[in-house]
Amino acid sequence: MPAFDRRAFLTGSTIAAATAVAAPAIALPKLTPAGDVTGHAEVARFGDWTVYEDQTRRDGAITFVSSGQALVLGKRLEACFDDITPSYLGLALKDICLADADLLADTLLAGGGDPDPQQVRGAAPPLGWNFTPESLYTRLAWTNFVGTRQQGDTMPVFPNGRTRGYRPEHDFPELQGDAMAKTRWEGLLGGWLPAIHKIIQVSDSRYYDLIVFADVKATDPLLVQTWHRTVQYDNGKPVKTRFGYSYAPFPPRRAEPEATQFYQALFDFAAYWHAEVRDQAAVSLPDGALSDMVSHAFVKELITRPGGTYPKYGVVDRDYFGPEYDGFQDIFTSSLYANLEWGRFGQAKIVIDNYFDQFVAPDGMINMRGPEVPQFGLTLSLLARYLTYTGDAATLNRHAGKIANTVTLLTELHDLSLKKPAGDPGFGLIDGWSESDACLHPDPSLWWKPYWNNSAFAVRGWRDIARVWPLISRDPLPEVSLRADRLQAQLVKTMRASVRIDLTPPYLAVLPGTRQTHREAYAEAHEKKQRTEQGWAHRVYAELLHADVLPDDLAQIVIDGVRGHGGTCIGVVANIAPANETSRSQLGFISYGYAQQLLRSDRIEEYLLFLYSHRYHSHTPGTWVAGEVSDIDGGLPLYCVPAQLTIPKLVRWMLVFEASDSETLYLGRAIPRDWFTLGQPIAITGAPTRWGRVDLSLKGDMAGRVVTGTIALHGAARPQEVRLRLRLPKGKRLKSIRINGKAVRLEGDTAVFAPGGQSQMTLRADLV
Repeated sequence: MPAFDRRAFLTGSTIAAATAVAAPAIALPKLTPAGDVTGHAEVARFGDWTVYEDQTRRDGAITFVSSGQALVLGKRLEACFDDITPSYLGLALKDICLADADLLADTLLAGGGDPDPQQVRGAAPPLGWNFTPESLYTRLAWTNFVGTRQQGDTMPVFPNGRTRGYRPEHDFPELQGDAMAKTRWEGLLGGWLPAIHKIIQVSDSRYYDLIVFADVKATDPLLVQTWHRTVQYDNGKPVKTRFGYSYAPFPPRRAEPEATQFYQALFDFAAYWHAEVRDQAAVSLPDGALSDMVSHAFVKELITRPGGTYPKYGVVDRDYFGPEYDGFQDIFTSSLYANLEWGRFGQAKIVIDNYFDQFVAPDGMINMRGPEVPQFGLTLSLLARYLTYTGDAATLNRHAGKIANTVTLLTELHDLSLKKPAGDPGFGLIDGWSESDACLHPDPSLWWKPYWNNSAFAVRGWRDIARVWPLISRDPLPEVSLRADRLQAQLVKTMRASVRIDLTPPYLAVLPGTRQTHREAYAEAHEKKQRTEQGWAHRVYAELLHADVLPDDLAQIVIDGVRGHGGTCIGVVANIAPANETSRSQLGFISYGYAQQLLRSDRIEEYLLFLYSHRYHSHTPGTWVAGEVSDIDGGLPLYCVPAQLTIPKLVRWMLVFEASDSETLYLGRAIPRDWFTLGQPIAITGAPTRWGRVDLSLKGDMAGRVVTGTIALHGAARPQEVRLRLRLPKGKRLKSIRINGKAVRLEGDTAVFAPGGQSQMTLRADLV
């Protein structure tokens, strides 16, 4: 052990003992049968374990072997520099930024069929490639962070691998400064574990291999202790290795740790994080990075939340880690939604209890500076989803009074809307802030308006909570089902009257009675040095579509209008702002509601573009830090946890998706066509639905002209209808599908059947 063991010191300190969190018990990680490690270098031994590393390649695995079992930590690296030629698919950045149309999306979808993920990646430079510390103003130039569940803060990691406590350049002077680290690759050990792996190339013959991760046994209440390994490779051979723990050595009291300590800590680290996501529905996809992004998103959420429980919007920087954000409704709803969709019910319960205990007052008002009207409705909808997925009425019963008053808060706003004059464009539609930041301005009444999303999510929230309320409480709710129908009818009526059919494509502004497009409104406000009531238009459109209360034709008008009038960026909802010649940004969070409507509307190619674009242009390469708002010029965005939790939703819905108001279960609705050509499993196990857990497994054999698979419905209830879609590669089509040996009805590429009493089903699709 090092002469100074900080963990032992803190454990023995009476001051630390009063405040430190308990170190978790460490069990074995997920093991596999030991494979062949011939040619791999032995790098350490501890206990019964021998550690090997394939040092012949930059992405060579680290393998722990004992008694025929192994823990294999693979490596996946992505370039963090602009290796894309030409950038922007040959288009001029100025044209991309100023165009009403989403030129990059149009180009990527022009050939018909599914977008090519690598072409999507090449549509713009990677995040974090082209920033300078000066451009960040008061922010530190960190590009990632590490931490644990139990601790109350995080540790930033900078491009050259240093933290706020440890610098690899002490042993390797060439690593000094971040400018030299511009040509680097990054990834995560084990595909998704929060251990940052970097390759920094300094010449044709030399590169440095760095690993940084948090000590999962540390018990500091706030401070994150970190483990480090730096290896210098010359001509492809390791020539110098150094290990570090949190700080520079201070001999003789604090010595450099030994290799054995580092690898023991790495083994414990893997075990710790495998345990934290053990309840997640299992998923196996031909694109393994998407599977890994799901698990990594949940890991990052636990690191972001102090103790894994308390909400934080971001990390490190005061502006996003400050307490004024803690009660932000989007933190709550994005977390609850993602954890529910992947079966993480324990974390979902923690999130509900924390939020309603600490951030919801008895009258339903939230402890946050700027309440957002639509998020009250989404909250109600997600609480209903929690009950239908888990059956846990007791948790919601404990908060029943606050839930009922959340319902009443919206009914009070609706009652006020009905007192408007009948000729008012917003008659019968709910006024209020739809964006929290409205409250920060000198006159927030400018945004106290009947935005469409206010009413849309009130309808959704009332409708969903009314269905389950008798299971939550014996105390009756106000009659909200009829109220929801009335509000929905008024919303649709007013929207139809507000569509500008004189524009191409037709356009719907964010407010009734408004003629200007959001771009026109922003331009006028900029010229007059004023603010516009159309601020945060992106939120209005994304939440309006997410609520799923529009007839399909009206939803298509909204989608086409958003995409055709400056509202998307490479297929993702844009952070709508005044048009300029140098920037066009993606909105990393909230925007998933737009994607969900693309799926409902069967606009699958656009849905997949959204998925790929978010993956490559709202996340940093390799280590996947999700930006709240991400420009397409290679700048460094601000991380926020709701953006991080978007990919899990998108991946879940492409495989298993439920209709909002009918008893229909969709399976495989957005599986990329090319996946069936690879002969690899496409599977999700234990996906929660309101009918119980669902398993889906599919595998294509194009040479044999067949797709085989299984479906399992584990709940006592059954959907009335299952719609299984097989999006076959170009040139292939379905001849027949048999479920448990019986032919089922086909609608194009979709099998439609009533499962009845069947719980375990095998399927065979024959192709022509």
